[in-house]
Amino acid sequence: MNISPQIIEDIKARNDIEHVVSSYITLKRAGSNYNGSCPFHSERTPSFTVFPSTQSFYCFGCGAGGDAITFVMRMENLDYISAVRALAERSGVTIPENFNHINGTNEVTRQRVLEMNKDAARFFRNALFDSKYGAQAMDYLVNKRQLSTAVIKHFGLGFAPNSFGALHDHLKKLGYTDEEMVVGFLCGKGKNNTTYDYFRNRIMFPIIDVSGNVIAFGGRVMDNSEPKYLNTSDTPAFKKSKNLFALNYAKSHCENTMILCEGYMDVISLHASGFENAVATLGTAITAEQARIFSRYTKKVVISYDSDQAGQRAADKAFKLLQEVGVDVKILKMEGAKDPDEFIKKYGATKFNSIIDASKTRFEFEMDKILTKYNINNVDEKIKASHELCRVIANFSSEIERELYARKMAVVFDVPLTSVQKDVSAIIKRRVREDKSKEQSELYRITSGIGDRVNPESASNIRANKIEEAILGLMLLKVEHLKECSERLIADNFVTPFCKKVFESIVSIYKEYGKFDVGYIQDEFSFEQISRITKMLTERERLSVNDKATLDNLIKSLTNEGEKKSDGDSFDDIFDTIKNKKRTEKG
Repeated sequence: MNISPQIIEDIKARNDIEHVVSSYITLKRAGSNYNGSCPFHSERTPSFTVFPSTQSFYCFGCGAGGDAITFVMRMENLDYISAVRALAERSGVTIPENFNHINGTNEVTRQRVLEMNKDAARFFRNALFDSKYGAQAMDYLVNKRQLSTAVIKHFGLGFAPNSFGALHDHLKKLGYTDEEMVVGFLCGKGKNNTTYDYFRNRIMFPIIDVSGNVIAFGGRVMDNSEPKYLNTSDTPAFKKSKNLFALNYAKSHCENTMILCEGYMDVISLHASGFENAVATLGTAITAEQARIFSRYTKKVVISYDSDQAGQRAADKAFKLLQEVGVDVKILKMEGAKDPDEFIKKYGATKFNSIIDASKTRFEFEMDKILTKYNINNVDEKIKASHELCRVIANFSSEIERELYARKMAVVFDVPLTSVQKDVSAIIKRRVREDKSKEQSELYRITSGIGDRVNPESASNIRANKIEEAILGLMLLKVEHLKECSERLIADNFVTPFCKKVFESIVSIYKEYGKFDVGYIQDEFSFEQISRITKMLTERERLSVNDKATLDNLIKSLTNEGEKKSDGDSFDDIFDTIKNKKRTEKG
């Protein structure tokens, strides 16, 4: 470890997990803990809990867990180093300049990719404004796309020359390696292990995060060749599923409403026309992570997708994901133009503003689609249409919304309201039964260890795994238990490989530094693994009996389990004893 545990402790001590988490989501006190809606999956009932006593968080819905470092890593798509640095800067803690990874590995870091992206953005911008390289690209932007020089500079647009090595050679002179360029997705590797520029002869759109870092690029052709767009794939600095184009500008103008577009040019055109609350996804359909970003920045989203079938299908998905995170959603109906950029150019900003005001709810959008799809003057088609619309109504969680939409459907379809209500109710009841069946299957899968990606061996060692996790939880909970286990147990006492690795890491850190914190091992384990480790701690903290006698029984049971003996107390016996002891204490 090339950074002292004391620095990690100082960083975590000055970044209370409640304050860190509440800067992203709304938390409400629940006894000694805090609850909120999980930022890592969509949910209607809050299942995300922050535990101040252990400075940890855990979601009982999706299983995400960890400490403040883990949380920042996941929320900001940061590697371990960058998350530690971000929290250090947030709290004024100084960390060594040579601080790399805790385990000392030399891999391409997020910071290095960000520096390289910044230099690449300068290169692309200079190429665009150099008449030798960028004359055609500048003509495309100014004359065909009708962008002013001020807008071009504002968004940092550039041009990738039609060369296989122009950017590569430039970055090489600045000291970047081929490996860094490939990992950063600025270059690719050829058949003969040669390195070539990934973006060539394209208008370049830098993707900038809310902190002002250039995290990625999108490149667009100037003709009808395919692919129309090339986008940076995931790198140490970027995950396309967790970012939005132009959010760095829109975040200051979106408290009440944001406009969701499909393309970069749509966003730029809207910003240039005064709609500075517009953003776009990054070459893919909207994701659950992006929906949660919207929920952090705004109350309402107006979807402004292309008017073709693909655009409308994408809008349907966006509706569902955004409503799941509690955002009010509406959709524009554009007539006479295929996208916002074309609409603005043909009809102007005032007309676009008027169609925003007339944007439709999800129900109106879905009903329009169904009425277009079916002829309700035909009995058979009317029945099919009514069944589809009833399923749409059943999707709404609000009983008031369902009642209002049922009334509207009854009028449009000329059918009794009670008939609509009965059909909607039947659909909801069937879905509840299906959900319960899925929950029971999932519960069985979890308890039996089937499909456990974190600890695959748990399925064939269910009892041993439960004992191991209980012991590890006690070690994480109390330092005296950690000391006891380090003296009485060895790694080979553990049956499952994952629990064995966790034990080895904990004991190794403890023996070297006389203490342990989950923050010390974040670089050794994946998010899923850290979540499982946090779950072990959380489950122990929720039990009132975590004394030495409990630990003694667990250690005895584990050693017996490893030796395939049955003379010790069984795991179930141990917890029967705990339950009886708790009842006695309450009595």
